[in-house]
Amino acid sequence: MNIRDAIVANRRRRIRGEGHSLGAVIPARRQTPLVPFGAAPGVICEVKRRSPSRGDISSGLDPLKQVSLYAGAGITSVSVLTEEDHFSGSLGDLIAIKRAFPHLSVLRKDFLMDQEDIEISYRAGADAVLLIASILDSRTLLEMHRHAVDLGMAALVEVHDDADIEKVRLFAPSLVGINSRDLETFAVDPIRPIALKAGLDWGPKLVYESGIRGEEDARLASASGFDCLLVGEAVVRNAALIPEIVRGKEAGGGAFWADLYDHRGRQRGEIRPRVKICGLTHAGDVEAAIDLGADALGFVFARSPRRADPGLLRSLGARRPDEPVRVGVVVSTDPPDRGGDAFELLEEGLIDAVQFHGSEEPEECYRKAFPYYKALHPATAAEAETIESYHCPRVLIDASLPGTAGGTGVQVAAGIVEQAAKMRPLWLAGGLNAGNIADVVKRHHPELVDVSSGVEAAPGRKDADKLRRFFDEVRKL
Repeated sequence: MNIRDAIVANRRRRIRGEGHSLGAVIPARRQTPLVPFGAAPGVICEVKRRSPSRGDISSGLDPLKQVSLYAGAGITSVSVLTEEDHFSGSLGDLIAIKRAFPHLSVLRKDFLMDQEDIEISYRAGADAVLLIASILDSRTLLEMHRHAVDLGMAALVEVHDDADIEKVRLFAPSLVGINSRDLETFAVDPIRPIALKAGLDWGPKLVYESGIRGEEDARLASASGFDCLLVGEAVVRNAALIPEIVRGKEAGGGAFWADLYDHRGRQRGEIRPRVKICGLTHAGDVEAAIDLGADALGFVFARSPRRADPGLLRSLGARRPDEPVRVGVVVSTDPPDRGGDAFELLEEGLIDAVQFHGSEEPEECYRKAFPYYKALHPATAAEAETIESYHCPRVLIDASLPGTAGGTGVQVAAGIVEQAAKMRPLWLAGGLNAGNIADVVKRHHPELVDVSSGVEAAPGRKDADKLRRFFDEVRKL
């Protein structure tokens, strides 16, 4: 049984024995005013003592003291974990918080089962309730949502996959949360909400849940189209992070990640790896890559025979929504590098993200560019583990060859690739071509493949036949 199902089964068992209040003293009628949920600054801070994945976060947490820190930092909406056995919360926490801070909006976050849970939440003072689509059948979900709205509460409907989205599409809720945490395993993937949001085509207000650790994460979510951020462990441990998170929420930035995962050129449900064609230097090669279905285009702004002229990007003009994202590749730690061209083009909106391909340190990348991602050249499986030190949601693995930064035509050793794939969803470069891509994909299941020399006629010039055969092989998969 996975973690989510274990929690749900335990709660159902307790409700059968103790009732929906689970021993808490619930007022006979609501005693506090309803306050709109998710208002400015669009950051929702959570009260929780522990979690199944992290264990104790703050076992001695005083909920009123914690919320006073949130309110003092300008937070107007608070999420309260009321599940007792796995999160050490309680309805008593929610009641006490709402009584002490009636001007704040309070979300009851729990594994709610039915309309009685909605009624109890309302009387306890909740201004909003969390409805988890994956644990409820369609009819129950609809009835719970309707009851919450009828009572004047907000209903935050949480989805985790395409099946959940289709389930809630029947009533198109106006407030939807997407959790970066997989409730079955409690593993976090910051791309999960970004990839799923494209399916919410009725235009709800969007809440990004879990995985926000600081300014960079907040900016990633906000730039990807999320209206609110729900932040838990980070602010429970250190409420002083709130101004930094709010700053990231308000900073905005390019929607590179959202556009990459919602590339209009792909068929809905297509599960082949995303393809980045890199080392582009000529407009004709750019057009060919687009026509064949590339998801990303790479332009090198480092010392390289594949170096692109900034004038090429300016001649291409602004990217259309149906075109693949554009990436500027830099080696910013190499003195002869003129990577500044990429940063200027990013500011001009002519590229969508920067790929750091040198020895840049984790903290250095975000200071230099946003959006961005890092490429690494691990020489051993142990070096592949350094992926975890980088804050960007994906890291590209490329071959390690002394004296070169990329475009080597050398494949990454299988052991290194396997270790990298354990750390994060795999982005892979290095020696890929039409002859080996099928084997690589079947063996390692990369989410994105990056090809340059394997589809060239000469450095910087693509071969139309090699490009076509590469995409033919990918589509067969």
